[in-house]
Amino acid sequence: MLYTCRVIQQRITLWRRPIPLSQLRRSILTLAIESSCDDTCVAILSKQKGRATIHFNEKITSKNTGKGGIVPLEALLSHQEHMSQLVDTSLAWLPPVELETCSSKIMHLQNGERKRKPDFVSVTRGPGMLSNLSVGVNTAKGLATAWQVPLVGVHHMQAHMLTSRLVDAMRTDQNESTSTMPEFPFLTLLVSGGHTMLVYSKGLVEHEIIATTGDIAVGDELDKCGRLILPKHVQDSLPDTGYAKYLSKYAFEGYNFEEWLIPKSRSDELDMSLNQFGWKIPIPLVRTRDLAFSFAGISSSVKRILDSRSVSEEERLALARSTIGATFDSMGSRIIMALEMLRDRQVEISTLVVSGGVAANDFLRFHLRRTLDVRKMGHVGLSFPPVELCTDNAAMIGWAGIEMLEAGYTSDLAFHPRRAWSMDSESEEGGILGGGGWNRAGME
Repeated sequence: MLYTCRVIQQRITLWRRPIPLSQLRRSILTLAIESSCDDTCVAILSKQKGRATIHFNEKITSKNTGKGGIVPLEALLSHQEHMSQLVDTSLAWLPPVELETCSSKIMHLQNGERKRKPDFVSVTRGPGMLSNLSVGVNTAKGLATAWQVPLVGVHHMQAHMLTSRLVDAMRTDQNESTSTMPEFPFLTLLVSGGHTMLVYSKGLVEHEIIATTGDIAVGDELDKCGRLILPKHVQDSLPDTGYAKYLSKYAFEGYNFEEWLIPKSRSDELDMSLNQFGWKIPIPLVRTRDLAFSFAGISSSVKRILDSRSVSEEERLALARSTIGATFDSMGSRIIMALEMLRDRQVEISTLVVSGGVAANDFLRFHLRRTLDVRKMGHVGLSFPPVELCTDNAAMIGWAGIEMLEAGYTSDLAFHPRRAWSMDSESEEGGILGGGGWNRAGME
């Protein structure tokens, strides 16, 4: 027994050895896993001479047959059913072996093909649904142990924040003068079904949460509004429970965004009048300057209107547009306040990154650009990832893993998935580096 323990300790020590800096400069390859919610995601991602390449990036989403949202048990069973299959499929997309590849870097597939073994494994550590995270984390630990390579447990929201940097690194034109990569410091609006926050990022692991939601995330609230507003025949035809995106499609299909009036000042927000139907959707927190989000009142207003009358199709469309408009007005207002607050601290922000599932919304992209322009913040650039990289995916996990590894961070095999995990460096938990499970060795 004592001999076995010594052997295990030897193996852990070897596994923790950092990748030499010379190798990182040449090329780095990762297999990445994301399983925080109901999407089972696997990606193969490489970075060579500053340029990123996504070789494989696929997901399988739980069917969620309950139609009321995510069914936790169904999501867990979907991860258990599909994770290994997706990993196995991804291996065929690993880069081929080059002539100078040493034998320890070669993987032999069952069909006889020789592929380059990943240099490390990236996996979502949190935040998310604990059981679902565990499927991905345990798979990643098994792969890292079998391949004898490092492992990086990634913060899910940090990965969303860094997606714009991944997109820039994927450009075929690597001319620095045309680079759109957000450089620290920058501001990020993270908007999804589970999160709504404004984050001021000073560096890779130095983040300050400026505003967050005190009740419900924007994506979840818009899902609730979608269930209330969308006609029954539309809901019955939907292939999934992403009511927020279908609400936006219903509201703005064929609509000219330029016709939408963006509040040009705080007074415009406060003085919003009733519409032709005799109601309005109040902008959340409109009478405060608190740096915070609150969306629960929107669905309450929608329900009150629908319960008070029988609405025509024209009024239902107006309700859908007003609901989304008030939601985005609230976010835009808080962004302006945050930029003004940072300016008072002598911090000039040149880029606002918008990421997360709700960032795929075309009207949000129009709304934020127009808001910055009319509120005298036109110098602030907007960075939106492509739609396919806004929602949960493993490519963003792989890129965050690469950035963390290049900064010298790896995770030890004993780390646990985390249901809740604050990004704020000043939080009691210590932010991204809090909670233990990190190694940081000097690069060779």
